[in-house]
Amino acid sequence: MPLTKKYSIILFVVFMLFFSANGFTQDFSSIPAKGMVTMIDLGAKKCIPCKIMAPILVKLEKAYKEKANIVFIDVWENRQQASRFKIRVIPTQIFFNKDGEEVYRHVGFLDEKSIVDQLTKMGVVTPEFKEQG
Repeated sequence: MPLTKKYSIILFVVFMLFFSANGFTQDFSSIPAKGMVTMIDLGAKKCIPCKIMAPILVKLEKAYKEKANIVFIDVWENRQQASRFKIRVIPTQIFFNKDGEEVYRHVGFLDEKSIVDQLTKMGVVTPEFKEQG
Protein backbone atom coordinates (compact mmCIF):
# COMPACT_ATOMS: atom_id res chain seq x y z
CA MET A 1 0.00 0.00 0.00
CA PRO A 2 1.49 3.38 -0.94
CA LEU A 3 2.55 5.47 2.02
CA THR A 4 0.21 8.36 1.18
CA LYS A 5 -2.80 6.05 0.96
CA LYS A 6 -1.86 4.50 4.30
CA TYR A 7 -1.65 7.95 5.92
CA SER A 8 -4.98 8.93 4.36
CA ILE A 9 -6.64 5.90 5.93
CA ILE A 10 -5.06 6.62 9.31
CA LEU A 11 -6.14 10.27 9.15
CA PHE A 12 -9.68 9.23 8.24
CA VAL A 13 -9.85 6.86 11.22
CA VAL A 14 -8.47 9.53 13.56
CA PHE A 15 -10.96 12.06 12.19
CA MET A 16 -13.86 9.68 12.70
CA LEU A 17 -12.71 8.80 16.21
CA PHE A 18 -12.47 12.38 17.38
CA PHE A 19 -15.22 14.08 15.41
CA SER A 20 -17.98 11.53 15.54
CA ALA A 21 -21.37 13.16 16.02
CA ASN A 22 -22.61 10.49 18.42
CA GLY A 23 -21.66 11.40 21.98
CA PHE A 24 -23.20 8.45 23.84
CA THR A 25 -20.70 6.71 26.10
CA GLN A 26 -20.75 3.67 28.32
CA ASP A 27 -18.80 2.73 31.42
CA PHE A 28 -15.94 0.42 30.50
CA SER A 29 -13.96 0.90 33.73
CA SER A 30 -14.32 -2.80 34.64
CA ILE A 31 -12.79 -3.87 31.31
CA PRO A 32 -10.65 -5.98 31.23
CA ALA A 33 -12.42 -8.13 33.79
CA LYS A 34 -10.13 -9.22 36.63
CA GLY A 35 -10.13 -12.97 37.21
CA MET A 36 -11.32 -13.79 33.69
CA VAL A 37 -9.64 -13.83 30.28
CA THR A 38 -11.01 -10.90 28.28
CA MET A 39 -11.06 -10.21 24.56
CA ILE A 40 -11.97 -6.69 23.49
CA ASP A 41 -12.85 -5.88 19.91
CA LEU A 42 -12.52 -2.14 19.36
CA GLY A 43 -14.24 -1.00 16.21
CA ALA A 44 -17.37 0.77 15.00
CA LYS A 45 -20.85 -0.35 14.03
CA LYS A 46 -20.47 1.32 10.63
CA CYS A 47 -17.01 -0.12 9.85
CA ILE A 48 -17.30 -2.86 7.18
CA PRO A 49 -14.81 -5.37 8.71
CA CYS A 50 -16.41 -4.68 12.11
CA LYS A 51 -19.87 -5.45 10.69
CA ILE A 52 -18.55 -8.75 9.33
CA MET A 53 -17.10 -9.62 12.75
CA ALA A 54 -20.27 -8.69 14.68
CA PRO A 55 -22.10 -12.06 14.34
CA ILE A 56 -18.89 -13.90 15.23
CA LEU A 57 -18.54 -11.87 18.43
CA VAL A 58 -22.19 -12.42 19.36
CA LYS A 59 -21.76 -16.19 18.87
CA LEU A 60 -18.52 -16.27 20.90
CA GLU A 61 -19.93 -14.08 23.66
CA LYS A 62 -22.75 -16.60 24.17
CA ALA A 63 -20.50 -19.66 23.83
CA TYR A 64 -17.85 -18.38 26.26
CA LYS A 65 -20.29 -17.01 28.84
CA GLU A 66 -18.69 -17.36 32.30
CA LYS A 67 -15.49 -18.76 30.67
CA ALA A 68 -14.16 -15.61 29.01
CA ASN A 69 -15.34 -12.05 28.66
CA ILE A 70 -15.93 -11.06 24.99
CA VAL A 71 -16.57 -7.31 24.61
CA PHE A 72 -17.21 -5.01 21.65
CA ILE A 73 -16.49 -1.31 22.09
CA ASP A 74 -17.62 1.14 19.43
CA VAL A 75 -14.82 3.71 19.52
CA TRP A 76 -16.82 6.18 17.44
CA GLU A 77 -19.43 6.27 20.20
CA ASN A 78 -16.89 5.86 23.03
CA ARG A 79 -13.96 7.92 21.78
CA GLN A 80 -12.07 7.95 25.07
CA GLN A 81 -11.64 4.16 24.81
CA ALA A 82 -9.62 4.59 21.59
CA SER A 83 -6.98 6.57 23.45
CA ARG A 84 -7.22 4.41 26.57
CA PHE A 85 -6.38 1.27 24.57
CA LYS A 86 -4.03 3.10 22.15
CA ILE A 87 -6.09 2.30 19.06
CA ARG A 88 -4.80 3.58 15.73
CA VAL A 89 -6.79 1.45 13.30
CA ILE A 90 -10.10 -0.38 13.61
CA PRO A 91 -10.93 -3.09 14.17
CA THR A 92 -8.33 -3.98 16.79
CA GLN A 93 -8.67 -6.97 19.11
CA ILE A 94 -6.86 -7.07 22.44
CA PHE A 95 -6.63 -10.21 24.60
CA PHE A 96 -6.03 -9.86 28.35
CA ASN A 97 -5.11 -12.63 30.78
CA LYS A 98 -6.90 -13.23 34.10
CA ASP A 99 -4.70 -10.60 35.76
CA GLY A 100 -5.84 -7.94 33.26
CA GLU A 101 -2.49 -7.86 31.45
CA GLU A 102 -2.45 -7.52 27.66
CA VAL A 103 -0.99 -10.67 26.10
CA TYR A 104 -1.95 -10.36 22.42
CA ARG A 105 -3.11 -7.63 20.03
CA HIS A 106 -4.35 -7.97 16.46
CA VAL A 107 -5.25 -5.24 13.98
CA GLY A 108 -7.85 -5.89 11.27
CA PHE A 109 -10.50 -8.54 10.73
CA LEU A 110 -10.00 -11.61 12.93
CA ASP A 111 -11.89 -14.78 12.07
CA GLU A 112 -13.66 -17.05 14.55
CA LYS A 113 -11.05 -19.82 14.44
CA SER A 114 -8.23 -17.38 15.21
CA ILE A 115 -10.14 -15.95 18.18
CA VAL A 116 -10.91 -19.44 19.53
CA ASP A 117 -7.27 -20.50 19.00
CA GLN A 118 -5.98 -17.46 20.92
CA LEU A 119 -8.42 -18.01 23.80
CA THR A 120 -7.42 -21.71 23.91
CA LYS A 121 -3.74 -20.71 23.93
CA MET A 122 -4.57 -18.55 26.97
CA GLY A 123 -6.04 -21.53 28.84
CA VAL A 124 -9.74 -20.99 28.16
CA VAL A 125 -11.60 -24.25 27.57
CA THR A 126 -13.16 -24.31 24.11
CA PRO A 127 -16.94 -24.47 24.47
CA GLU A 128 -19.21 -26.75 22.53
CA PHE A 129 -20.80 -24.65 19.83
CA LYS A 130 -24.49 -25.30 19.41
CA GLU A 131 -25.65 -25.78 15.85
CA GLN A 132 -28.36 -23.45 14.64
CA GLY A 133 -31.37 -25.09 13.23
